[in-house]
Amino acid sequence: MSPTDEATTEATPARTPPVSTLLNSSNDRQPIKMLNDRILVKIEVAEGERRSSGGILIPATAQVGKRLAWATVVAVGPNVRAMQHGDKVLFNPEDRYEVEVRGEDYIILRERDIHAVAAERNEVAAPGLYL
Repeated sequence: MSPTDEATTEATPARTPPVSTLLNSSNDRQPIKMLNDRILVKIEVAEGERRSSGGILIPATAQVGKRLAWATVVAVGPNVRAMQHGDKVLFNPEDRYEVEVRGEDYIILRERDIHAVAAERNEVAAPGLYL
């Protein structure tokens, strides 16, 4: 390999989206790759009882209309532009597909179903596109 070949291979960024080590960790199973604009997320807090900021316990049977939920991005498809692995996303729990992968529950969403993204890189980024 010539020095110019080495510079060429180092300068080209990898186009594959980051995939969680959780999804690639087992040797006897194949890795999972999300397609198109799909996002695999995991809800950290179990649905059910929750506490208000004042410390009041709210039972799972309490009716809450149109409550959005937060989840952590585990894997993204190649056409996802606005989020990365590890970001927190806000979505409507009614617009989801649940899936079990290696004994753990995940949710598959489309990028257009995400209402907001919480990530540290958002603080230093330029403002979004305004039409």
